[in-house]
Amino acid sequence: MAREPGRRPAERWIAGRVQAKGLRPRYAAYLIAAIWIVAVVIFGVVEHLVDRETYPNIWLGMWWALQTVTTVGYGDVVPGQTAGKVIASFLLLGGLSLLAVITGVVTSTFVTQAQNQRLASGEDPVIGRLEELNRELASVQEELRALRRGPG
Repeated sequence: MAREPGRRPAERWIAGRVQAKGLRPRYAAYLIAAIWIVAVVIFGVVEHLVDRETYPNIWLGMWWALQTVTTVGYGDVVPGQTAGKVIASFLLLGGLSLLAVITGVVTSTFVTQAQNQRLASGEDPVIGRLEELNRELASVQEELRALRRGPG
């Protein structure tokens, strides 16, 4: 892979990985989880800096961010400042998307496994139906050929 100007090493690594192997659901989930772990730390620190009264230490800010991004929200600490509520809004929306993606990855994995098992056993109903339609189409084509040849 040629060196791409303006891209960071991590971006080049991710792009190379996707180009070489495609973005598999498992890797997408890992990437999203890593991003949100970093986001929890960053948002926790920012919340501590924005509202020191409610979040007297960074760990409490990260605890709140983790609760928010996972949509648990115990309510033991909540932002009091408008800026903190805006930060919480981003975390809530991000947390919902994180859960949606992880749910999609798990579902996709189960569906793929079921399809592979059906294909391996030869019991795939879609393939069976396609083969049946193929036989019917061949029969119709043969009848058309016979009609075109005329009585014979």
